[in-house]
Amino acid sequence: MSKSREIILSKIRQALSSKVPLPFKQTPDTKHYETATGDEVAVVFAENFIKLQGRFSFCSSLEEVILNINQLITTRNLENIFCEEKVLKTDLINSGFAAINESSILKDCDACITTCESLIARTGTIVLSSAQTKGRTASVYAPIHICIAYTNQLFFDIKDGIEQLKSKYQNNLPSLIAFASGPSRTADIEKTLVVGVHGPKEVFCFLIDK
Repeated sequence: MSKSREIILSKIRQALSSKVPLPFKQTPDTKHYETATGDEVAVVFAENFIKLQGRFSFCSSLEEVILNINQLITTRNLENIFCEEKVLKTDLINSGFAAINESSILKDCDACITTCESLIARTGTIVLSSAQTKGRTASVYAPIHICIAYTNQLFFDIKDGIEQLKSKYQNNLPSLIAFASGPSRTADIEKTLVVGVHGPKEVFCFLIDK
C-alpha cells in the first residue's frame, strides 16, 4: 500500500473513532417569524399566493365559486374541463355547474378542478397528495389548475399542515405529498424566469368561507 493512501486511511480511521460535535445545537423549535391567527391566516395566504403569480378569490359559497369559474371559462374560451374527484364533481353538478366534460381526458383538458389537503399561509402553498383521485397527475398535466378549498383547511406553517396529514391518515400516509407554490417555473435557461414549463401555466385558488 502506498504511503499517501495509508496516511489518508489513517486519518479516516481516526475521524471515525472520535465523536464530532454536531454543527448545529439541538434546540427546541422556535419561530423566527410573525404568526397569524383567525382571519389573518387567509389574508397571509392570499398575499403570498398572489406574490407567486397565483390567482386568488375568496368566496362565500360554492355557488359563488361556480360563477367565477364560469366567467373564467367564457373569457378564456375553455372547452374541456376535467374533474375526477367524485365528491367534488357531485357537489359542483348539484350546485348547477354543467361545464365538466365527462369525455375529457386529462392530457387533452383545458383546465382541471381539484380539492387539496390543505393550504399553507406562510408560503402561499397548496398541499396535495396521492390520496386524492388523480392526485399525482391532475394538478400537473392541466395547463390551468383550479383548486377549491375551505377556510378550515388553512394552516399558517408547513409543520401544521404535516400534523394535519398525520392526524388524518394516521399510520397510512399517502405515498406522495406535493407542495405546489404557484404556477410551475424555472430559471435554468440563461437565468431567465419562465413560467409554466413543466406544470400548470396558471393556478387559481377559490377559498370558501367555512
